[in-house]
Amino acid sequence: MFDWITGILEGGGAWAIAALMLLENVFPPIPSELIMPLAGFNAARGGTPLWLAILAGGLGSLAGAYFWYAVGRAFGRERLRWLIARHGRWLTLNLSEFERAEAWFNRHGRAIVFFGRFIPTVRTLISIPAGIERMHRGQFLFYTAIGSFMWSGGLAVAGYLLEDRYEMVEDWINPLSTAVVVTVVAIYVWRVIRWKPDIRDTRL
Repeated sequence: MFDWITGILEGGGAWAIAALMLLENVFPPIPSELIMPLAGFNAARGGTPLWLAILAGGLGSLAGAYFWYAVGRAFGRERLRWLIARHGRWLTLNLSEFERAEAWFNRHGRAIVFFGRFIPTVRTLISIPAGIERMHRGQFLFYTAIGSFMWSGGLAVAGYLLEDRYEMVEDWINPLSTAVVVTVVAIYVWRVIRWKPDIRDTRL
């Protein structure tokens, strides 16, 4: 898995990094905790320069967050509640989780938009209530961008520094990266199978 992902990053360069980070925020096939360290590792070996990898990762993450912001802004609360009630299984989301994200946003506002970029799942969910509540677009992009670039940059730098120690970790980094992706997919499948609507869902 390690070689496969690094092969994608080497072949696609900055575009591949941006695309994977966008997808990670829309529907996470490969988590950013794996993408950006490998982008940094690849940069240390002469691939896409570190600064460009960080730029691409941050922009891809920002674009993915804005996608959900736009969905929330365009559909509004009631239509999204209806969609979650009908099709939440495939998003592994029910009304309780949707309302929890709304409560986080209403309680913490701009702070959760920023800090949410560092928390798996939250970084995807929190963009929806930001759009529903019509948070100022410029503010949303500003706080999301800062959080996204800090997160992407930190992970990429960690991977960049790892390059000098590759021989020390090569025996476990490949199976570990495979395990991460398999775990993400397994959790998604498990949540789809186990998904149950709230009682309120059946009334919508």
